[in-house]
Amino acid sequence: MQRIIRSQDFTAERPWGAQDIAQMNGTSVRLHWTDQPYIWHVNDGEEVFAVMQGTVVMHWREAGEEKQAQLNAGDIFYAGVGCEHVAHPQGEARILVVEKAGSL
Repeated sequence: MQRIIRSQDFTAERPWGAQDIAQMNGTSVRLHWTDQPYIWHVNDGEEVFAVMQGTVVMHWREAGEEKQAQLNAGDIFYAGVGCEHVAHPQGEARILVVEKAGSL
């Protein structure tokens, strides 16, 4: 089965609403739409966070110190195991997230 997903056309009914794209060997691929920050969290495994549209300021904690970086369309953030992080979109954003199925 093939599909074409046009991320710029996706809008959810609530912040961080998602369109499931694929489940592959325990890994989920989801397209999220949001205009609100998420919550500080640690995933059950690794996470790849790719900004498809918009701008997101990603915050993370490293050795107890909070850091941040601005991510624009085309930028990718990798959160390794145990990385506490939170995404703050600047207006509307569409984000592709690849992570362990069932993760926060």
